[in-house]
Amino acid sequence: MADAFGDSDTAEHAAAACCVADAARIGFRAKPVFAALAALEAAATTPPIGLVLGSGFEDRPKLIAALSRRYRLIGNGAETVARAKSPSGLFALLDTLSTAHPATQLTPPKDAAGWLSKRVGGSGGTHVVPASSAEPSPRRYFQRYLAGVPHSVLAVAASDGVHVVGISRQWTVGSGPRPYRYGGAVGPVQLSPAVDAAMRAAVTRVSLALGLVGLVAFDFILAGDEPYLVEVNPRPSATLDVFDDERGSLFSAHVAACADHTPQLPAPHGARAAAILYADPGALTLNTVAWPEWTADRPGPGTRIPRCRPIATVFASGEGPEAAFDSCRGRLDELAEMLYAQAPNRERNDNAEVQRPRTERLGARSEAG
Repeated sequence: MADAFGDSDTAEHAAAACCVADAARIGFRAKPVFAALAALEAAATTPPIGLVLGSGFEDRPKLIAALSRRYRLIGNGAETVARAKSPSGLFALLDTLSTAHPATQLTPPKDAAGWLSKRVGGSGGTHVVPASSAEPSPRRYFQRYLAGVPHSVLAVAASDGVHVVGISRQWTVGSGPRPYRYGGAVGPVQLSPAVDAAMRAAVTRVSLALGLVGLVAFDFILAGDEPYLVEVNPRPSATLDVFDDERGSLFSAHVAACADHTPQLPAPHGARAAAILYADPGALTLNTVAWPEWTADRPGPGTRIPRCRPIATVFASGEGPEAAFDSCRGRLDELAEMLYAQAPNRERNDNAEVQRPRTERLGARSEAG
């Protein structure tokens, strides 16, 4: 397992783990990525069967292509990822498929009011800013803002069809320079039969048109009773944390689909929420932490986390999505209070407000991200 953070629980669960140098700060680059994979390969007792890419590669199709020449990709290749993340190509395709989406263009709008600027291939929402504050860049595009509730459809695209795993509702915890930062998701959620059918039909149409394979996610803004597709993620997404089971059935389904086998989805379970705790009150230096069992992505002792960067992921379950969300929100508060009470962090953050998702972000008001 190679990633950008080198979290302690990753190292505990993986046969071997390696942190890609500087990836958390500047993204994945070819030389450090290949070096990390070579180190894992050298330490392995058997040759690797393939490579599964997570987030952070969508804006680097050349790197994906280079990796595919060295390793078997278990997932979508460079050309497919590029098609899915191309603003001009994707939204033109959506028009031909009669799939609703926000107005999208490559050039800045004459009147920036009501428009967002996004980075091509960006993820996590940190790259989304109001168009009026975006710096000129050929790597950015513009999308009209839609007031509505963000939803995501997680699916497994296979040779026998597109299997929808579930629909989740998302929220943001952005502020300041990152107003649309991803906060978390809760699911499964129940939508009206018409909306549910419209989302599933769009996912199937677009998956087949793009030739997607394996775990993929489709982000929508639900404005009233109209779902608008805003983004396609041609890879396993963060909502895997909401829908997977303890056996990791969704990863197995991804591998099976990419091998042209029929995927087996996990059995339905109760509502679950997963949220990211950010270091919004201030930079954080960690001592040895007695991490609660409902956390993941745990930094090791001595890690310094800059302000506004992610600290860890928090999970909670409930009888329904609102109950799971409320429990998750409480756990965010509990973890933040525990971490900021540690001696290295106490003085700087005594009067800081702990970041938490507001209730209205679950339903009443959300933004395109």
